[in-house]
Amino acid sequence: MKSAPKDRELPGNRRAAVTKATLRAAIQLAITQGQLATIIGVSPTSISRMANEGVNLKPDSKEYELAVLFIRLYRSLDSVVGGDDLVSQQWLQNFNRAFNDKPINLIRRVSGLMNVIQYLDDSRARI
Repeated sequence: MKSAPKDRELPGNRRAAVTKATLRAAIQLAITQGQLATIIGVSPTSISRMANEGVNLKPDSKEYELAVLFIRLYRSLDSVVGGDDLVSQQWLQNFNRAFNDKPINLIRRVSGLMNVIQYLDDSRARI
């Protein structure tokens, strides 16, 4: 009986999964393709190709790493708000006193993305 291949032997599957999860998270959070492009550091055209032509992120790239962080943000936020996409969308768009800004503005920079993820992770830990 053959054993299942390891993830590192399936780079296309992992790339496709991360790309699809990134696009889906953006949709659930009502983040535009242009905003997503800024968050993960690619052009809006690249996001369009990912969505419409099945082009996947490359695993050894910065944009792949940022996409994984973006997915982590989505999952953490989803956990904090109990899976309510509307509440997640509102949370991103509303002013947050802890940040003295809107989270959507912060996640456009790597440091802001990391700060928001840390905040959400800390919030989950209190639950």
